[in-house]
Amino acid sequence: MDHSHSAHGAHSEGGHGSFGSYMTGFVLSVILTVAAFAIVMTGTLTGQSALFAIAGLAVVQILVHLVFFLHMNASSSQRWNVTAFVFTALTAVIVVGGTLWVMHNVSMNMMSR
Repeated sequence: MDHSHSAHGAHSEGGHGSFGSYMTGFVLSVILTVAAFAIVMTGTLTGQSALFAIAGLAVVQILVHLVFFLHMNASSSQRWNVTAFVFTALTAVIVVGGTLWVMHNVSMNMMSR
């Protein structure tokens, strides 16, 4: 019962990135993280503008992680991974949005008493 690893190795190496790809993702992640910290620590943006800037940086950070570390792209080989991610993200948005909606309604109904 000799278990050859050649079939497994050929299948698992298709989606891995190169060292350069990982380093590009790492550098971009560090830059985005430092930019978010700089917005808060220097106080250049305050209030709602800081919130929107940090949220924008967070969205870009998520995209960097999806592309450079999880290797999600529009290729046909990634179709199931992208579909699963979209389903998971949609489910999370529905759960979080529904929770916020219910809590807001509970808060409004409790204030009227």
